[in-house]
Amino acid sequence: MIGVLLLNLGGPDSLESVRTFLFKLFSDRDIIKLPVPSFLQRGLAWTIATLRSKKVTGYYRMIGGKSPILDITRNQAEALERFLKTDSRLQTPDSTLSYKVYFGMRYSPPFIKDMVKKIMDDGINKVIVLPLFPHYSQATTGSSFKEVKSVSDEIGVHGSEVRVNYIESWYDHPKYIDAISEKITEGLKKFDDPEKVKVIFSAHSLPKTFIDKGDPYLRHLEATISGVLERVCPISWHLGFQSRSGPVKWLEPSTDKVIDRLAEEGCKKILIVPISFVSDHLETLYEIDILYRKMAEEKGVVLKRTESLNASPKFIEALGEIVLTNLGRLV
Repeated sequence: MIGVLLLNLGGPDSLESVRTFLFKLFSDRDIIKLPVPSFLQRGLAWTIATLRSKKVTGYYRMIGGKSPILDITRNQAEALERFLKTDSRLQTPDSTLSYKVYFGMRYSPPFIKDMVKKIMDDGINKVIVLPLFPHYSQATTGSSFKEVKSVSDEIGVHGSEVRVNYIESWYDHPKYIDAISEKITEGLKKFDDPEKVKVIFSAHSLPKTFIDKGDPYLRHLEATISGVLERVCPISWHLGFQSRSGPVKWLEPSTDKVIDRLAEEGCKKILIVPISFVSDHLETLYEIDILYRKMAEEKGVVLKRTESLNASPKFIEALGEIVLTNLGRLV
């Protein structure tokens, strides 16, 4: 039996859990290193979470009262398991192979630590750890792997006969690039004159210190965009960064500033591609669909967004082939 563990950050499953989610997020120095000594981070994180919770709770109320990421990730896991079990294109040397797909979150249930323990309880001895972050960053993939390894050490996984393969990134996988390109092509069709549309690839921002220390996130993003540009019709594109939080210096330019600049230059049509997000969450449903769209409308700009990959067939196929190509490393 091959176990596949999908990793994501998670999100609040109710309005009441927003503050707890924010506290866990701001407590994690691997993702947000607040400008205080490490032993003070949790205290400052609770203060920040308390101060921000009312406003952020309002955002979640606008998108249905919770984050959809739990349901979407569950759908992705179920769809991937079906694909691995039934798709005839996934031929393996050992036809007896079977698969079970799990998913774990960093900051909300089901937590990564609980899923690692469940995998062991289920008797799985070969595990592929697949982050739902195409582009490697220490803040996301790195910190999630750290959590998996910490729990594994705690319960003695690494001292057993269990084989584990960690997939660090898949930003340039052809099927993943195909899936994004498909969404862009569909998105451009929403406009009467797609040749006049400006495309903004909007990625989750990252503290600039990460890049300065060698984090490959930005380089991976650029490689993904390069692959997409080889597949879609010629487009005028820009890269922006969104979803900054915390008192540190982040990657620039911000997506809202790109929208402002394009509007000033006379642009009337914008298609946003949430390039680093594979699932709908607050960043797409509120930040892009509500905040940025309203901002654009006030400037006379029609702003639309490509659909997120979520559990689309082409994306699930990409995940399936990523798993397949990594089976050999479990031997």
